[in-house]
Amino acid sequence: MSIQIINSRNGFHGVWPAMLTPLDESLNIDHAKLATHASSLIRAGCGGVTIFGTTGEGPSFSLRERKEAVEQLIARGVPAERIMVSTSCAALVETVELTQHAVDLGVHGCLVLPPFFFKGVSDEGIINGYAQVIEGVSRQNWRLYLYHIPQVIGVSLSHHAIRVLMSRYPQIIVGIKDSACDQHHSVGLAKAFMPPLTVYVGFEPDLTTLGPMGSTGAISGLANFMPRVVHRMVLESTSSAASNDPKRIQEILEILKPHSLMPALKGVMAVLSHDPTWLRVRAPLVAMTLNEYAKFAKEVDAFNIDPQHE
Repeated sequence: MSIQIINSRNGFHGVWPAMLTPLDESLNIDHAKLATHASSLIRAGCGGVTIFGTTGEGPSFSLRERKEAVEQLIARGVPAERIMVSTSCAALVETVELTQHAVDLGVHGCLVLPPFFFKGVSDEGIINGYAQVIEGVSRQNWRLYLYHIPQVIGVSLSHHAIRVLMSRYPQIIVGIKDSACDQHHSVGLAKAFMPPLTVYVGFEPDLTTLGPMGSTGAISGLANFMPRVVHRMVLESTSSAASNDPKRIQEILEILKPHSLMPALKGVMAVLSHDPTWLRVRAPLVAMTLNEYAKFAKEVDAFNIDPQHE
């Protein structure tokens, strides 16, 4: 797949997998394995990689751990401009600190949730929260992607809040990652805000709808091991090569469906790499048992992921 790297104020192009975070036996981040995974995805044609989002268990790691991981990725050869960092924390001052750190390292952009600890907050509170982050970072020419995943954090981004933030910070806010898994909502965002913003969906079956509307890529969990399929679905959905991709996506989602998602995604990585250390997760997530994994591995093997084409 061909990826165009965009260095303008526009949003990103191509697939930027929502990377899973490998852990060592003490449940600390395995930096060598993380960098190897990131580099392999870029070699496979991904535009870049995204770390510490929901799929990457971001809120389970400390500020120090998250900063060190970005530094280690860069030190181990992953170009900073091909890294997206999810910097969201419950405390906005910590979101500011992480975002400042990432921006100063030269990353492509930062993925930022609305303030998410308190529920039932007003649009004004959400707008004020983003304003505190943007003004606290106090840097020029960086990219912020709004992150909408209400089924996980219990807080939604309204059209009104997005519109106000766009008007206040048009040079900073460049895109929205909509992971609500609601195609009607994603289409509504695209019609309302694209362009100048780019709307990216996290739910892979919706890629073939958003791509023709102008979405230029995806931050996808399945792209950890099926990056070419995800790329085709959003950017080449009408090509003959992509004709079987929606079916493949539905089939792997059916395999994952009976399980907790992040441990299951790590389970796929363990099967494909023949490395069960990928099964490790941090609390409150619970890793697959060996018996669960043995049955799951048979299903993944039967699915037969082709690393050269998927």
